[in-house]
Amino acid sequence: MRVLLATVDPVRLSFLLALLRDGGCTPVVLDAAISAVEGGIGIFPRRIAVPEEQAAQALRVLREAGEADPC
Repeated sequence: MRVLLATVDPVRLSFLLALLRDGGCTPVVLDAAISAVEGGIGIFPRRIAVPEEQAAQALRVLREAGEADPC
């Protein structure tokens, strides 16, 4: 798995997941459990990762949307 970016913004997280799925990738959200434990105050970012073989495609999709924010 390759981590692409991290965010504490749940709206941006949903947007990026939809963007990647529409681009043919299968993103996974990491750190969702700790984010839930902290009560939603937004101090622990959630990371988005894709399988290694989809990393180049995912980065291209994010760059084209102006959302490239690598970890």
